[in-house]
This record gives sequence, C-alpha cells and structure tokens, in this order.
Amino acid sequence: MNNIKMFLVRYAEIGTKGKNRYVFEDMLCKRIRNRLKPNGDFDVRRDFGRIYIEALSDYDYDEVVAKLTKIFGIVGLCPVTVAEELTYECIRDAALEHFDESFGPDSDSEYNGFNFSFKVHTRRVNKEFPMNSMEIDMEIGHDLLEKYESEGLHVDVHKPDVMVEVELRGDKGYVYSRIIPGPGGLPVGTNGKAMSLLSGGIDSPVATYMIAKRGVEMEAVYFNSPPYTSARAQEKVEKLGTIVAQYAGPIKLHIVNFTDIQLCIYDNCPHDQLTIIMKRIFFQIAERLAAANDCQAIVTGESIGQVSSQTMQSLGVIDAAVDCPVYRPVIGMDKQEIVEYSQRIGTFETSIEPYEDCCTIFVDKHPVTKPKMKSIEISEKHLVGKVEELIDKAIETAEIKWLK
Repeated sequence: MNNIKMFLVRYAEIGTKGKNRYVFEDMLCKRIRNRLKPNGDFDVRRDFGRIYIEALSDYDYDEVVAKLTKIFGIVGLCPVTVAEELTYECIRDAALEHFDESFGPDSDSEYNGFNFSFKVHTRRVNKEFPMNSMEIDMEIGHDLLEKYESEGLHVDVHKPDVMVEVELRGDKGYVYSRIIPGPGGLPVGTNGKAMSLLSGGIDSPVATYMIAKRGVEMEAVYFNSPPYTSARAQEKVEKLGTIVAQYAGPIKLHIVNFTDIQLCIYDNCPHDQLTIIMKRIFFQIAERLAAANDCQAIVTGESIGQVSSQTMQSLGVIDAAVDCPVYRPVIGMDKQEIVEYSQRIGTFETSIEPYEDCCTIFVDKHPVTKPKMKSIEISEKHLVGKVEELIDKAIETAEIKWLK
C-alpha cells in the first residue's frame, strides 16, 4: 500500500453535533496532525463533512495506519486513490490503480486477488461533471470487469463483498473501497480534563481509556510505597499509561510517595479499616492535584462488589472524602468483561505482570466490607496533627513524568 497518498477519515458521533460540529472536527484535525508529526509531512483538512489526510512526503504506511486507528473520534480510515483531474479517463484510471493497489498480490486485503463481488457507488458532489452518478457507476463497473472478470471479479448490487466508493468533489475524484476500523468516541480535548487513579491492575487503565474515549484529556496519579513496592511496580504503571496514551494522547503522570502516610495510618487506625482510610486519602490527594491542574473530576477503575473496598457502603464512605465528581466507567462490569476490554486495548499482558501496588501491601486479613461513616471519622481523628504535613509533603514532592 506504499502508493497510497491520501486517507479519508470517517467519523460518526461528531456528525450529530449541529452548529458545534466544526469544533469537534477542528480538534480531530489537530489530534491527527500532532500524532503524525514524527512520521512525515501531511496535510490534514476538513471539507464538506469530510476529513482528508494527504501525504506530502514518503511515509511508512503500516506505522501511520497504526497511529491513526488509535485516535479517538475516528470510526474508520479509508485509503484513497486520487484522480487529479476531473475527467472520466482520470477517474477510471484511479479506480483501476486502486484495485491493483488494494487487491493485488502484494496487498494485505482479505480479498487478495480479484475473486470477489463488487458494486460501484458514486457521490457526484460536483454537479458540473457531465455524467450522472448512475452513468459513472455503470462505466466504472464495466471497466473494472473488463480488466478483472477473467480472475473472478463479478457484480452483486445487493450484497457485494466490496463497495467501491467514487466521490467527485471540487476539481478531483476520490476512489476508496476499504474501511479500516478506528476506536470511535470523541476527540480528546473536547470534554474537559480528569485525574485518573492509575495502578498496575487490570481495571484502572481500562477506566482511563474509557473516559478519554469520551473526549476527556487525562492526567493520572500513581501512589508509590518504596521500599514496600519495587521500582518494577512503577515501571509497570508507566508502561500501562504509555499504552493508554497511544489512544488518549500524552498523559501527565504524578508519582506520589505514599509510604509515610501509609505507615501513619497503619500505626494509628484499626487494621480492618486500613484500605478504606487509605483510599479516602488517595482521593483527597487526587482532588488537590486535580484542582491544581484544571481537572474537573477523579476517575477510578472500581467495580461494585469486586473487593471489600468496592461494596456500595465502602464506595459511599470513600466518595464522602472529596467534593469533586468521581467517575467509575467500569462500575457495572464484571471482571471478565474488564479483562476482555483490556485485551482489546492492549493493556492486559502488562497488567498481569506480578508486581505489587501499595493497596495490597497492608491489607488486613478481614477488612471491613460495610464501613460506617461515623466509625471511619472516629478512627481518622487519630490522624489529626500527624498526617496533614505528610500529605502536603507527598504532594509537594510528587514526581512528574509525561507518558507518550
């Protein structure tokens, strides 16, 4: 596919945005330009409900397609062959070239070779072209059959294997027949910013991905507890964040040293409440980081009933520690559903690497599953005058890494 010089970007939900549609289109164009900047010179433009990506220099086709199909907002990517002049002869030549490039022996199409059915569908946006859409359909179809019928190509106007799309716009023609699936969603940056609690588990990377897919720019916070957690545990989290960043764009990761806070909780609070109190402080730190970085919400990977700290009662007590909204996109998913999602986005194999996070280090054998707010507040009074300075220090000394 090295001869492909243009891609047509398909989107879905963006098309429903009415008068604000241009805002989403412009943001999608910006995201595409930023992602492709290291890969060569590309012209990205929108035109009458279409977004075109034109290669102005040599580029690696597979690498560019891999990047484009991870950009939120893109539903499908169509490799296009361009007829540089709006004459029937140029359009016909573009269609023949497109078939050779897309279905010839060197292509990666499932229809490698020409033994399949097809149909031509023309959109004649330029009404000055002398032939109407049906006439173009018939003539292009005839020319394709004339060249490839002996190799098995045949017409099926009802359920074709391949739909050949021809668009006549301005002074050019565009031919495409393949839709490479994209992730869908909305362009990142169109729906504010959120702070994700990112751990090395399966759930939180999926939750981060799901919120980013709704157009939300993501930052993340990781709570580190050396020497109880190893450097490999942090590397694992950074690797997970980097995988999600392939879709969400660069993620600013705040690495917070939580060891002293954790030991303070352990020394002063009932051990069956350790996880609940620890998570309440997680949320309080995340809320302060969110406010300092213009984030409007906290995101976590919690699912109802999955562990003791994720019962309805536990989640209610944890949420009461903060004022900002808390989003839990996997809240109603069971573990297998989350696992399947993580496999789909490419985080699963990293998530199951055996490195502990700070949540699992000081877990009591019999943690409380239905905590009472009054009981937690009484326990937290033992932290007053001891933990505040530790929290301030943890925030002030947080390490920043950009994951790309």
